[in-house]
Amino acid sequence: MMQGGQTLNVRESAMTLACLRRWGLTALILSALSQPVAAQISGAQAQKSEPAQKSETTAQLVTDPLGRSTPRGTLVGFMRAVDKNDASAVRYLQVTAGESPQALTAARDLRNLIDRYLKEPLTKVSDSPDGALKDGLPVGRERVGPLVMGDRTADITLVRVTDPQAGPIWLISSQTLAEVPSWSRSLAQSPAEQSWIERWVPKALLSSEIFGISVAHWIVLVATLLIPFALLVLIFGMAIRLIRASVDEPSRLHSINAWYAGMRWPLIIFLTLSIQLIWMLLRMRSLGFTLTSRVTYARVALVLGVIALAWLLRRFLTLRLERTRRLVMEKDRTGTESLVLLGERLLRALVFLVAVFAILAIVGVNTKTALAGLGIGGIALALGAQRTVENLLGGILLLSDKALAIGDFCSISNRVGVVEDITLRSVRLRTLDRTLVSIPAGALAQSGIENFATREKILVQSTLRLRYGTSVEQLTRILGGIRKVLDESSNLEPASSRIRLVNFGAEAIELEVFAYVLTADFNRFLELREELLLRIASVVEAAGSGFAPTRFIYVQGSEGEATAPVSTREAGARRDQRPAQSLPYAPRS
Repeated sequence: MMQGGQTLNVRESAMTLACLRRWGLTALILSALSQPVAAQISGAQAQKSEPAQKSETTAQLVTDPLGRSTPRGTLVGFMRAVDKNDASAVRYLQVTAGESPQALTAARDLRNLIDRYLKEPLTKVSDSPDGALKDGLPVGRERVGPLVMGDRTADITLVRVTDPQAGPIWLISSQTLAEVPSWSRSLAQSPAEQSWIERWVPKALLSSEIFGISVAHWIVLVATLLIPFALLVLIFGMAIRLIRASVDEPSRLHSINAWYAGMRWPLIIFLTLSIQLIWMLLRMRSLGFTLTSRVTYARVALVLGVIALAWLLRRFLTLRLERTRRLVMEKDRTGTESLVLLGERLLRALVFLVAVFAILAIVGVNTKTALAGLGIGGIALALGAQRTVENLLGGILLLSDKALAIGDFCSISNRVGVVEDITLRSVRLRTLDRTLVSIPAGALAQSGIENFATREKILVQSTLRLRYGTSVEQLTRILGGIRKVLDESSNLEPASSRIRLVNFGAEAIELEVFAYVLTADFNRFLELREELLLRIASVVEAAGSGFAPTRFIYVQGSEGEATAPVSTREAGARRDQRPAQSLPYAPRS
């Protein structure tokens, strides 16, 4: 009872220590994560102690719902509001309440001027709440432009003001609005200054819009996709025909056909999108596309380009590493093949993650915040999925150490079978009963692994049990004959092959045969071992001896007759042939 109580106390103490370690680790991580929050709280308390800065700080914490907190946000929001014919476009202008009706007309004219004449892309407009501080302008003023209107150039000026509800915001200055009427005269341009779409396309196609873009411009977008796509399909078809006609080697031709079939469509689609994107970015403004449509097109085209590039890279990795695996298989390096397979999976996952973050950056998501969230999520995942991480690292180390490979016949955790797959978290073993066993990779570090596929020769070790009654001369002939068999066999390793008299056992004379069969194929080993044992049996039989039975008794013969050991069956037969009184254990009457 005392021992049981002591064991229970030890277990409870171990469990308590384990819980304390876990709680301590969690508290350490939470304290590290809470330091920035504490700093912010202390900073907020310090600001509360400064009444002079309280109103300004409160204004900075307010987020403008119209997006006017930065110069770029003001310009983008203004363009979208005018495109929607929304009266809120006036709220992006520095005007008084009485000037609002006339300002809406000026807003439409300014939007047309920006669409037609703005040379600077929106990505170059400052996205900082303070604006560009190194442009030589006073703080609180921002220059956007220039607007190139024939021989005349002009800039759009933004000013930073404080709104009672929204706080510090950026507005298009009243000075710029005063210049709009004179600038708008440039819209009455001569036909020579109009784009070819405006000159040649029917007005009905220009006036009809789909998602804010005229039908005429949609036709241009589709045409710039279909024309390079058709040309690339034609060029690729002609090129593969010429290559096939010039290559005579079947293996090389098969490799070329495999690469062509795998890379054709990803490469054509990626090149088509690239050609259209480059051409459209150079010609969209001169074709009369609005600024909003140019920004939307650039984002959509870049997202599609990233997807096409990721598709192309994943297909290239698959084909390239497939060829590498095939070369490794030809050299019979299954461990390297498993590492190549694992590397392919990791690279494909890496390409996917990079593509996702690139798309998020193009769309406008703050990738730093996403990466920070991913880091915090990684900490939580590491704490909650320790076994999974252990299995992942175990699988990588297992393949790097080359302890196992796909196709190996081995014994793992007392289960014998063939390794079918090695994943990032487990090893799948096909047993001799044809069942599939999944063994976690992390558990392999604590279990014994016996890999039979790595041996270059297989041991034959057997004990020959000769019956008693074998004379010394017969025993000598048997040893010499077996040594001759071992020496003459080309399938055995001569340096280690031996036959030795090892013991006079209780039931038989024991000889030990020790030899390595020079093969790694187990089926071939069984065939050669059977042949060796049959030749050894013939040597024993030729010497006039035999193998001892498992159990035997001695039968005492008549006077002058030597006593010889016989098996139980032979003894029974002799007892039936002899008179009962001659047997020492005959029953008495």
